[in-house]
Formats: sequence, C-alpha cells, structure tokens
Amino acid sequence: MIRQPSRHCTVELQAVPARIGHVRRIVSAQLRYWHLDALIDPAALGVTELLANVHRHARPSKQCTVELRVLLDQLTVSVHDEDPRLPRIRVAESWETCGRGLALIAALSESWGTRPDGGGKVVWFTLPALTAAPEEARTVRGHLEPLPLNGAGTATGTATGPRPRIRGTKVG
Repeated sequence: MIRQPSRHCTVELQAVPARIGHVRRIVSAQLRYWHLDALIDPAALGVTELLANVHRHARPSKQCTVELRVLLDQLTVSVHDEDPRLPRIRVAESWETCGRGLALIAALSESWGTRPDGGGKVVWFTLPALTAAPEEARTVRGHLEPLPLNGAGTATGTATGPRPRIRGTKVG
C-alpha cells in the first residue's frame, strides 16, 4: 500500500530481497516526481541498507514501513520495523563482507539516528533537499540556492547564501 499526500510517501512491505529492489524503484520515482533527482542515488542506497538490516536482523517479523518526507530543505528517509532492538554502528574488519551498513548511512547522510517506536523502532537519515526549479536557482558557495521572489512570484536579484535548514543530531 502506498500513500503520498503532498511531500510525504509511505510504503509498507516485507523486507525480503525481491521487494528491496522494488522499493528502490519506488523511492527513485517519488524523488523524480518531487524534482529531487540529485537525491535519488544516496536515498536509494540508504533505504537499501536499512531494508537489508531489517531483512538480516529484525525479529519476529520482516514487516516494515519506509517513509519519505520532505520538510523545508530536508528529505528524511525512515524505516520502521517491529523489532525493538536498536542497531549500532560497529567496526567491521577488512575481511568481513557485511557490517558496514550504518557506517555507510552515517557517511552519506547529513544526520541519522534511531528511536524506539511502539513495540519496534525507527531508523532514519536525512539528506539536504534543495527543491528550486533550475531557472529559479543559482550556485552560491557550492550550494544550489533559490533566488528570492518578488511580490509577483518571479525571481529577483541574487541569492545571498545558504538557507537555514532543520538539522537532526549526528549519531555515531
């Protein structure tokens, strides 16, 4: 089941390998629809890691919900599952083939974290979501910034610098 009022989308699924690829395509399509194409790769990679963790570790059920939410200049991607055990970053040895998922989430995201939720937990990460249309934006200090709008709703002048962002705390 998919719900998507405005800038919010949830997908409920069983975290099994066949479904993970399907959710990556849903995330990609949703971000494309919201004109957040630059976030497709990091968001899809992050959601893949979180769903792989649910598949490997969640007990008693692999049932989970993926949520995408854009608020101001931030995309939050979260996965809720029914296992109350909170994950933690661990240091994987160079020869190990797994165990780097949360470290990858920490590296690709602006912030990330976990929290208990009901009888389970939520693991989330954020990415900066700059949503200006290309014709209304310009690069300032390495960031894509929208130009200020006049009373008629058209771009005027130049952008003055980075816009404020709501930020979470970096866990790690």
